[in-house]
Amino acid sequence: MPVSKDISKEIIEAILKGRSKEAVIKKLQSRSIKEEKMPPSLPRETSLTKEDQLKRLRTLEKQGFEFDFLSGKKTIDNPEIFEGNIENYIGLAQMPVGVVGPIRVNGIYSHGDFYIPMATTEGALIASHNRGAKVINLCGGARVMCLTERVSRAPGFIFDNLIKAGEFLIWVVDNFDKFKNVVSKETSHGILEDVRATVEGNHVYLNFEYKTGDASGQNMVTFCTDVICQYIMENSPTKPKKWFIESNLSGDKKATAMSYLFVRGKKVTAEVFIPRKICKRLLHAEPEDMVAYYNMSVIGAVQSGSIGSQGHYANALAAIFIACGQDVACVSEAAVGITRLDITDDDKLYVAVTLPNLVVGTVGGGTSLPTQAECLSLVDCLGSGKSQKFAEICTAIILGGEISIIGALSAGDFALAHKKYGRKSSK
Repeated sequence: MPVSKDISKEIIEAILKGRSKEAVIKKLQSRSIKEEKMPPSLPRETSLTKEDQLKRLRTLEKQGFEFDFLSGKKTIDNPEIFEGNIENYIGLAQMPVGVVGPIRVNGIYSHGDFYIPMATTEGALIASHNRGAKVINLCGGARVMCLTERVSRAPGFIFDNLIKAGEFLIWVVDNFDKFKNVVSKETSHGILEDVRATVEGNHVYLNFEYKTGDASGQNMVTFCTDVICQYIMENSPTKPKKWFIESNLSGDKKATAMSYLFVRGKKVTAEVFIPRKICKRLLHAEPEDMVAYYNMSVIGAVQSGSIGSQGHYANALAAIFIACGQDVACVSEAAVGITRLDITDDDKLYVAVTLPNLVVGTVGGGTSLPTQAECLSLVDCLGSGKSQKFAEICTAIILGGEISIIGALSAGDFALAHKKYGRKSSK
């Protein structure tokens, strides 16, 4: 996941953005729950009675949140609300939504205590991430940084021979500024940032990279790239025999080495330092046991051909994406990343996660649908200016999920937890 010096400079400028270095450092500092009180935890995570459901809703409503559609007080009686989201509509697939948290996040864009909605049918998932959140809270919160963002589309062009492919590429490089101008007329939100070229015989692949504002940007980059390609076909002195809007090089909705090395979506990293006594009390494992498991799991990931090395990013991502109106198929690339464990000189367990491809948005797509809007509102991430905040919060809860699952595997509690939470009772 390397970046050029120019992008590094851009990242630093975006993080500072009118703030002093000292102000940014202060936002990232740990905040003790003893000194800075947190919102209340939700009662009895394992109870599914109507009474306990209402208690949880009342707890959240007292914090100023409303759940008219999610709670069933209101129903969707006009299917036209789904225009642009579904075809051949017949009804709704109802998935249960649980809440993790609160979790304390000390981020550049997200600074506070948040409840995280997750839609899932997998027992133990909510409980596991809730345990990870508790560990993070006792350590003063997760330190999180959204570093940079790009969304790409990679059209492909076919020529008669390599000479024409080379002539075409020279013209493309010389006309990049004109492509930027074409894009600016297509959208007021998307910005063309770069183009990466790949030549393979008489084929040319152009990977156009954009900033997409607060939208996840899948459709936006398609529309923008289409107008660039139309401009190319009208103006290039070397015409391709054929061209395609996507050549399968962008990494869209796939776990690829390309999207792992170069950002697709938002690149976010998070860390926490866990004292030994918290590891033993909440995770039932010594830090050395967790590091030993981590070391073995990395070698296992290498042998399996995994891109990156992590425990179960896809679990939290799929659950959050469904609840919050994201493009669920993007979990395939968003779940590529690295989890790392170490023991510090002062005897704490260090845990870090890095996601180079977190494709999320807070406007467009399914974000404005009734229950999805309520879920995004729960994390204060609905609407413009919130996508980087949302990315940081997602990463914080993924950190919690990694802590919990590695703890369970290290302590020998993994199967027991799934027996407890993942099976229906016999009654």
